[in-house]
Parts: sequence; C-alpha cells; structure tokens
Amino acid sequence: MQSLELAIFLQFFVGLIAAVNPVGIMPIFVSLTGHMSPEERNKTALTANLAVAVILTVSLLAGQLLLDMFSISLDSFRVAGGLLLLTIAFSMMSGKLGEDKQNKQEKSESISREQIGVVPLAMPLMAGPGAISSTIVYGSRYPGMSSTIGIAVTIVAFAFCCWLLFRAAPIIVRFLGQTGINVITRIMGLILAALGIEFIANGLRALFPGLA
Repeated sequence: MQSLELAIFLQFFVGLIAAVNPVGIMPIFVSLTGHMSPEERNKTALTANLAVAVILTVSLLAGQLLLDMFSISLDSFRVAGGLLLLTIAFSMMSGKLGEDKQNKQEKSESISREQIGVVPLAMPLMAGPGAISSTIVYGSRYPGMSSTIGIAVTIVAFAFCCWLLFRAAPIIVRFLGQTGINVITRIMGLILAALGIEFIANGLRALFPGLA
C-alpha cells in the first residue's frame, strides 16, 4: 500500500513538472529579473515558489468543494482537465514558451509591477490552469488524509526544487541555450500530452462504462 502511494506521489510530481515546465519558464524568469541584483532575483524566486505552493495547496484542499458547489463530477472534470493539458502540451511541443499561460494583457501588466514573483511568475506562468486542474484531480481521486498530506508534501517538494532551479537559472540558461531549452520543453510537452490522455481515458471510462 505504501509503495502504491509513493508511486502516486511520484506520478503527481512528474505531472507537475510537465505541466509547469520550469525549465521552459527559466528564460522568462531571467528576462523579467534582468534588472535586479542577485539578492533581489533570489527573493523573487522565493516569493514565486512560495506562492505556487500556496496556490496549489489551496486548490488541493478546496478542489472537491468547488466541484460539489457547481455539481461537477470528478470524471467530467478529468475529461475537461485532460483536454486542457493536451492544449498546453501541443503549445509546448510547438515551442511556444508561456504563450498559452500568459496573455498580452497580463504580460503588459507585469512590466509595470514591482513585485513580479506572484504575478506573472507564480500565477499564471507556474500555477496555471494545467497545474491547478491536475492538483484538483489527484486530490479528488485520493481523498484520504494520508494521501492529501502526501500530495501537499509533494507540492512543497516541487516548489522547493523549482526554487533551486530558479536560483541557478542564469547559469542554466547560458549552458543550455535556447535550443536545449526548446528540446526539454518538447519532451515535457509529450509527457504532459500522455498525462492528459490518461485523464481523458479514465474519465470517459467512468462516464460511459460501455467504452471499457
């Protein structure tokens, strides 16, 4: 049972990596913080990832309540979330970094805001619709106390890993170059597409038992 839960948490962690694509966001982070000192850049990275942890944890705890409020079944949300993940995945595989997560208005607003850690980095670039829908699906699918705590710990671990990655972002961006980042983004897009199809398949099997 414990090994099964660890496999679930690992699958959720990999799904978050694919949905958020922190490597693909690094060039955006570097460009948005290019005018900052190293101390300010590190503070922005910390703020962004703390916000991501809070947003996804709230989604985990309130997700089922939100579904019940609108009388939406988990299986319907799985199909919708899977379609959303597929849309993001196709954008990633075509090399569009962050265009599906941040519209022009949000991008223009971020230029005039001093605190960019929360907007646009944490929301909507990192804790975007794909990551939030994945969190709600996993939280609703595994509602037990131990599973909820495990998923929350996974969210914190993910935010911590992203924080470490962002601290080294200038070095990594220079090392990988745009071509290397594009390759990683396309691989993450493929993984995200597979996760989206799994969500859709599981939802359709439950909604239409005759398909099984």
